[in-house]
Amino acid sequence: MSAQHRHREYLPVDRETSLKFAVQRLNESGVRAQLVEGEFEIMAPTWDHENTVDLVRDGLARRARELKCVKGSGNLDLPGTENWYLPDIAIVPQEIAKGATSLPVDEALLVVEVTSESNAADDRVKKRRRYGQFGVPLHLLVDRVDGTWTLFSGPVHDGYATEEGPHPFGTPVALPEPFGIEIDTAGL
Repeated sequence: MSAQHRHREYLPVDRETSLKFAVQRLNESGVRAQLVEGEFEIMAPTWDHENTVDLVRDGLARRARELKCVKGSGNLDLPGTENWYLPDIAIVPQEIAKGATSLPVDEALLVVEVTSESNAADDRVKKRRRYGQFGVPLHLLVDRVDGTWTLFSGPVHDGYATEEGPHPFGTPVALPEPFGIEIDTAGL
């Protein structure tokens, strides 16, 4: 070992930066992963889960285009935390999304999370709280485990001020402006 190497000083790297670097490298290698409160969550959705996501996405498609928005499941960063989410659906303005590999979560107009058996608690509690803290105006939780949906609005420091639901599948979701549409949930 050279004298130069033995005396090299390493700069401290904070945990948030290290974790987010690692999750981005995983995603680049084809592994779908996210960070929820500093813990890696590998994403492997079932076909039933994907079918539910597609039905909700279809209900949003026309209005998202009219609003000049992109709907997808891209990388959302929660700066200052050990969180890096891959939501089932996020609606973001096209001009912000163009060329972006990730976006700060507060750029989303709507985030939709669809629960799975393996991560239902994270979607119901941790992610809902963080989306509200970061000012996401609307958060739709589609709970496949319970067969319900809940719409959260009015973001506040510990989540959301308003909660509509839970409503059983089959009850339409009335999204307020800027969406101003209803999403049919009968097929969920």
